[in-house]
Amino acid sequence: MHPLDAADPLAHYREQFVQSPDVAAYLDGNSLGRPLRSMAAHVSAFIDDQWGGRLIRGWDEGWMELGQQVGDDLGRVALGAAAGQTTIGDSTTVLLYKLVRAAVAARPGRREILIDRDNFPTDRYVVEGVASELGMSISWIDEGDVTPERVGVTSDTALVVLSQVAYRSGFLADVPEITSLVHEAGALMLWDLCHSVGVVPTQLDEWGVDLAVGCTYKYLNGGPGAPAFAYVASRHESLRQPIQGWLGSKQPFEMGQGYEPADGIRRFLSGTPPVIGTLAMRDMIALIEQAGIDPIRAKSEALTGHALDLIDELLPDVTVSTPRDPARRGSHVTIDHPSFAELVPQLWASGIFPDFRRPSGIRLGLSPLSTSFAEVELGVRAIAAALAR
Repeated sequence: MHPLDAADPLAHYREQFVQSPDVAAYLDGNSLGRPLRSMAAHVSAFIDDQWGGRLIRGWDEGWMELGQQVGDDLGRVALGAAAGQTTIGDSTTVLLYKLVRAAVAARPGRREILIDRDNFPTDRYVVEGVASELGMSISWIDEGDVTPERVGVTSDTALVVLSQVAYRSGFLADVPEITSLVHEAGALMLWDLCHSVGVVPTQLDEWGVDLAVGCTYKYLNGGPGAPAFAYVASRHESLRQPIQGWLGSKQPFEMGQGYEPADGIRRFLSGTPPVIGTLAMRDMIALIEQAGIDPIRAKSEALTGHALDLIDELLPDVTVSTPRDPARRGSHVTIDHPSFAELVPQLWASGIFPDFRRPSGIRLGLSPLSTSFAEVELGVRAIAAALAR
């Protein structure tokens, strides 16, 4: 056993995840997390006992409220959000569109949305689409880390859209400071938590965040295509979201004429809840609560620090794109080299699974509860050997 694994108080959690026999080192948890062993039994029981046993009665017996229940659990465990402000449903893209559209409508007369060029493509594309739809302008923060000094919000800014952890570099933004600056200018703040939820302690209520979205198939291990989550601070529950579906109405089963939005967070839903996809993430949320988000963050910093030490020792010719300061990085490390595009398929064929991001970046996505220090070392040494060849 690796000495760092032997000293790791969270090492035993790794046994609870499904292991792939042909994978020697899985370093892509920030793209798709491993499934928990318990998920198979729980989903199977749902199919037999709930779906198969209760059939249509299940909607009246709890399925309709499942998204809000799991949202409350997620808010309590990982988001620092009081009950009634978080819900599960739709994809990240759809939820982003809903919240961006609702936010700019809540700031009439302001004609600008601010976003950074290094943000995830979906965030940029959604903002571009809304701006085109409404005749608004976009203020771009040019490439680089998004620090408070670079967020040039003005009196014409309606909304700022940023990621807590940058998807490529792993840079961890100062959420409370930036949110405060945005509010001083009278704009609203929307944070994308896709690469931070479950591994970075977050206090949305305490930090005064207005809106947030995030996916659940990375560090929340909800599985491929698992539904996303939306957070809307209770002071903004009256926002009008643009995709008016039956489930977001005040009395869905009345099937009445005319749309009247539901009270609270449910008004941001549209269609039928994704029940099975929502169930899959419940076990991981419970595991995060059991392990504790602060110990998870401590191990994340240790894993990324170990990776950086190995990179410095074994990969002198690569460019490290991730901050050295552990307080300013998330749970992945990005390195760049012009040969990586051709090397990653070779690494995958040998059982080493990092992630590739164009034009020349390898991301090492390290999930604290399922990634070992030995995997990190094996992966970095494999990259070094491949480059040497």
